[in-house]
Amino acid sequence: MGNDLERLAHLVRQRRLELKLGIEPAARLAGMSKDTWKKVEAAREDVRATSYTGIERALQWAPGSCTRVIEGGEPVISETSTASRDSGIAVIPKEELKRQVGDSVNSAAIGFKGDLTADQILDLNRLVLDELHKRGVF
Repeated sequence: MGNDLERLAHLVRQRRLELKLGIEPAARLAGMSKDTWKKVEAAREDVRATSYTGIERALQWAPGSCTRVIEGGEPVISETSTASRDSGIAVIPKEELKRQVGDSVNSAAIGFKGDLTADQILDLNRLVLDELHKRGVF
């Protein structure tokens, strides 16, 4: 996968302790054996990618958070919405949200069937981020 298995192991252990979970209860919540959970916390490379889905569920992380950590990002905390069991709320760090919005604007502008220059795309990106800042998003 990547070189950040040690970092994932640290963040998994830290989050498990924040949630006051022992290894066995956490593994049960994740639908895996305690041995598999221990492999994750030991930064072992022989953990199946599908095991991370259970880890994310047990730690109340948004889907894909383990992969994000392995790739150098941060996990995203999610919580179940009280409005519906089928929906949830994810808390995304502001810097990550800025990056995601900026990347989305860039992708949309590049896909635009016009003659936007690189400078115009960067200006558009800045204008969108400024507007979101005015609206209190950032």
